[in-house]
Amino acid sequence: MLRPVSLFVGLRYTRAKRRNHFISFIALASMLGIALGVTVLITVLSVMNGFERELQDRILGMAPHVIVTGEGGRLDQWQQVISEAEAVEGVEAAAPYIASQGMLRGRSINQYAMIQGIDPKLQAAVSIIDEHMIVGDLSDLKAGEFGIILGSGIARRLNLFPGDKVTVIVVEGIIATPAGISPTMKRFTLKGIFEVRAEVDSNLAVIHIQDAAKLLRYKNEISGVRLKSVDVLKSASLSHRVSQQLSTPNFTSDWSRSHGSLFKAIKMEKTMMFILLTFIIAVAAFNIVSTLVMVVTDKQADIAILRTLGASPGTIMNIFMIQGSLNGILGTVLGLIGGVSLSLNLPSIVDWVERSFGISLVPGDVYFVSFLPTQLLASDVINVTASAFLMSLLATVYPAWRAARVKPAEALRYE
Repeated sequence: MLRPVSLFVGLRYTRAKRRNHFISFIALASMLGIALGVTVLITVLSVMNGFERELQDRILGMAPHVIVTGEGGRLDQWQQVISEAEAVEGVEAAAPYIASQGMLRGRSINQYAMIQGIDPKLQAAVSIIDEHMIVGDLSDLKAGEFGIILGSGIARRLNLFPGDKVTVIVVEGIIATPAGISPTMKRFTLKGIFEVRAEVDSNLAVIHIQDAAKLLRYKNEISGVRLKSVDVLKSASLSHRVSQQLSTPNFTSDWSRSHGSLFKAIKMEKTMMFILLTFIIAVAAFNIVSTLVMVVTDKQADIAILRTLGASPGTIMNIFMIQGSLNGILGTVLGLIGGVSLSLNLPSIVDWVERSFGISLVPGDVYFVSFLPTQLLASDVINVTASAFLMSLLATVYPAWRAARVKPAEALRYE
């Protein structure tokens, strides 16, 4: 517990004008350095959070949170599976699908694609594809009309526009003829184009589930049921619960098996960025050490007088710890205000710079978004603030310990 005399003298030293202006300059530089470090760290983490959120919303918005399938990759009695799965706590919605791999051919150009048969009425509840249609709508897919919706990457590659014909070739559902075995081929009409700014734009083609069943010669079966989780981060445990509560034999999987490595890499990158940018604060905190060492040297006589008046070494140490910590606290508070303000207004600032100077800081053809997303998390603010304050406090220990070891007789010998 700090004694009142330590607090009083420490604050008095902080406010007092110094004969050596260089010491004051170093103290100001350390405070501004900490403020700058905290501001940069909070802003960078907010931007990384924003990109991670957009990436998660787009990839996990298109990818199934949980998949339920059967033996051999086919599932019968799927209506019962959907009914039972929707009753499981944590499941927000369910929809059937038929999936296959195939080749698309349009304007004499071939393109590999994942063919997915969906129920347009149920798909909107488990996927964000309907929110990212740039031409057409999911409801344009009608059973028996053999319509198809393509990702923007495929449409550009094949140079197709709504109303154009595209041939779908699949190996699954092959036809045996006297001349041998041939793949199934069917001409579809392009009904719409979607753009999520993710990998699916270049490899996904969507058709009606009944058309997919005819194309692949499915009878009363489907490939599986995709489930949307209320909490996407708990999809692994939800997958296990669904598997246990279904009455029919099944196999379940969740998004972490297909995309988990990507988000682990993003988390590791964020952690490494936090560690690296923390060195900015550490450098500024080192200036506190330099400042206090010079202050202790400058205040040798004052320390000696305080000791002769009865101040203990602990009191002297607390005085200089308070003085150094105050610079760290002021720098942290300034950085906190600057970082939070910049993070909340950064998208508007970037937009203003782009409009004013006619440049694109976040080009849409390079990134999956055409704006700078930010997401300010309280946990990041707390961690950065606590780290800055702790480093500032630790920086005062050695100079304060040096001050406590000053011997009054030696310090006053030449006064």
